[in-house]
Amino acid sequence: MSDLFSIRFDADSQAYNVSGELTLATAKAVLSESTRLFDNAARLDIDLANVTRADSAGLALLVAWMRQARVGNKPIQFQHVPSQMLAIAKASGLDDILPVKQQT
Repeated sequence: MSDLFSIRFDADSQAYNVSGELTLATAKAVLSESTRLFDNAARLDIDLANVTRADSAGLALLVAWMRQARVGNKPIQFQHVPSQMLAIAKASGLDDILPVKQQT
């Protein structure tokens, strides 16, 4: 586990809570850790409410998670995507394909 990020499954919400940084400095380690966690999951509900910093590498990580879900034939949904990630997604044309749960 890194001091810069953590991924934990919350049994109450049935979501993976991601906290800390999703940046170029952490993306490789986050992908490695999440791959092991997500392998046995039936679905991937990923809550990003506690992400403190994100960049284009963080957005690439979301795309990698989408690919992992597709290969494993698992539904995936992102919650509380940080505004800076949404801005990067919009600028790169990825905002239309991200499975983002709309907050009510």
